[in-house]
Amino acid sequence: MSRTYEMQQSCPIARTLDVIGDRWTMLVVRDLLRGRTRYSDLLTSCAGISPNLLSDRLKTLEQHELVERVFYNDHPPRAEYRLTEKGAALGPAMRALFAWGERYAPRPAVEAT
Repeated sequence: MSRTYEMQQSCPIARTLDVIGDRWTMLVVRDLLRGRTRYSDLLTSCAGISPNLLSDRLKTLEQHELVERVFYNDHPPRAEYRLTEKGAALGPAMRALFAWGERYAPRPAVEAT
C-alpha cells in the first residue's frame, strides 16, 4: 500500500512514513510502548481519535507486522494489542522524538484564571 512518496522510495524515511506517517499512528505506537494494550485504553489515551480511525490504524499496524492482536476472552471476543519485535524497535526513535519535543516544542503556557 504505497503512498504519494513513490519518487522517494530509495529513502528509508519516506518508506517509514508509508507505514507510520498517518495521523494518530505514532500516538498509538507511543501508547503501546507505554503498555496500554486494550482498545478502550488506547481510545481513552488518544483523546480525540474516532473509534473507526483507531481500528483502521491498528489494522494497518497489524498488516505491517508492527502489532499483533492477542485474544484474552472468547465470549465475547476481546483482544489486546501488543507490539511485535519490529514494532518495539520504534522505541528509540519515539524517545528521540519525545526529547526533541521537550526541547524545541515546549508545552504552551497555561493561563492563570
